Amino acid sequence: MNHKYSHSSHSDWEAVIGLEIHVELNTKSKLFSVAPNHFGDEPNTNITEVCTGMPGSLPVLNKEAVRKAVQFGCAIQAEIAKFSKFDRKSYFYPDSPRNFQITQYDQPIVKGGTVIAEVNGKEKSFAVNRVHLEDDAGMLKHFSTFAGVDYNRAGSPLIEIVSEPCIHTPEEAVAYAMAIKAILQYIDASDCNMEEGSLRIDTNISVRLKGEQGLRNKIEIKNMNSFSFMELAIKSEINRQIQAYLSHPTKPHDQIIAQATYRWDPEKQETVLMRRKESADDYRYFPEPDLVPIILTDSYIEEIRQSLPELPLQRERRYTKELGLSAHQAFALTSDKALADYFEEALKTCSNSRSLSNWLLVEFPGRLKEGGKNVKSINLPPSHIASLINLIEKGTITGKIAKSVADEMVAQPGKDPAEIVAGNPDYQPLNDQNEVERYVDQILAENNQSIVDYRAGRDKAFAFLVGQVMKLCKGKASPSLVNELLKQKIANLP
Repeated sequence: MNHKYSHSSHSDWEAVIGLEIHVELNTKSKLFSVAPNHFGDEPNTNITEVCTGMPGSLPVLNKEAVRKAVQFGCAIQAEIAKFSKFDRKSYFYPDSPRNFQITQYDQPIVKGGTVIAEVNGKEKSFAVNRVHLEDDAGMLKHFSTFAGVDYNRAGSPLIEIVSEPCIHTPEEAVAYAMAIKAILQYIDASDCNMEEGSLRIDTNISVRLKGEQGLRNKIEIKNMNSFSFMELAIKSEINRQIQAYLSHPTKPHDQIIAQATYRWDPEKQETVLMRRKESADDYRYFPEPDLVPIILTDSYIEEIRQSLPELPLQRERRYTKELGLSAHQAFALTSDKALADYFEEALKTCSNSRSLSNWLLVEFPGRLKEGGKNVKSINLPPSHIASLINLIEKGTITGKIAKSVADEMVAQPGKDPAEIVAGNPDYQPLNDQNEVERYVDQILAENNQSIVDYRAGRDKAFAFLVGQVMKLCKGKASPSLVNELLKQKIANLP
């Protein structure tokens, strides 16, 4: 058997990735029972006979969960099925009290759809295969001498969003998942809290030689609850599969990688085998006899479509078109609804939107990252950040002073930057031309060679002189005044 990959390198391969994103919907009650759908309560308090699979208990469908699934379908321009039904998926595990999950198998509520995300500054479209409703399992808790099961989550409403295998890099996978998370937050379908498990991602990964048709065996990595872990897991799995194929150049490839389920171990930074893969037949799917099909009307679907809020992609395009932000800035802001809302609030009183986005995406996160906080969690008012930018724009403070003022804003979140500046003589800029002139004269007297270099056409020499003046006046002089004075004085020198 002749294999052409005996001499290939990693660059000859491409990955084929599909994501299954499980999202817990933020309805008040569960999918088929009146029990509260609420995270973090005492174990086994939010349960009814339906959640624990008592004999004779019957499921009743939650209308609000259907509405949220349809909203998401409309948001990704998918086809909403007017007829969809529920199926039983049989499996035996202690966290599934009925020994089956109620899901949608061959007739899901949402079919197709497109998600657009920004990857390396460019918009890219990703195809969704389907979105279906299902209920969640309970949670197993392992203690030192025993294991317990908490059924509070059993029966919580989920939508599972299944992409086509159209993703080829870890960066694309993260951008796609972030775009989906943002849409869910904008339509208020889920809080998407990954630490609490409201958004969990399973990744299917296979690799093949570039140009090769068809798909090879895939590996599923289960339940990743952070974008950074997902990116690391995909990178590691792609390398593992390519290495395996390169190490066995003469073996048929279905004998090298067998379909299996892995999990990501963040400590070891590698994927760990959980089990060999089941096929759909193992689940013995059949129509759920206790639930009638979901029948939707055109007017119901249209009403939901018309009432959608501004979605992240529309907001992102508005930011690049109307505010002149870069594609990356716009995507980073709109990917986090709370941050985008904060930006909008600050924008009301701010004179420079690009500068505002830089302070919100780079400067403040840099100051708050270590403590795991952000501008909202420390209650820094959006108007204060706007006020800081306005002080820079008006020339009241220099960019250098602004950075020190920002440090103090983080230390005292309630204090207005204008107050901080007024209360500290070091933050008063030097607008006194005579004083700035003295600094300029001193630097020119000490740096004759730089003057010669600048006159010979070396711009770096001029930048050096500006830097020296700013250093001497501790960054308090207006850079434009320093530039102007230096040029004037050098021109007047003999």
